[in-house]
Amino acid sequence: MLVNTVTKFLQEVHSEMSKVTWPTKEDFVGSLFVTLILVVAFAIYLALLDIAFSMLARFMFQWYGG
Repeated sequence: MLVNTVTKFLQEVHSEMSKVTWPTKEDFVGSLFVTLILVVAFAIYLALLDIAFSMLARFMFQWYGG
């Protein structure tokens, strides 16, 4: 019973995967570059925020701490 269920599932997966329209190599590479650029930009943005908030916290602790 379990073997039949798994076999049917795998056949359906194979059937659905054959319907997928895969991107061309050019589309894939273009999307990859856009993704990498956005990841790097977001990492730089978060790093700058981290530095700014660290400086603010350091200033506040020095100001309040005497």
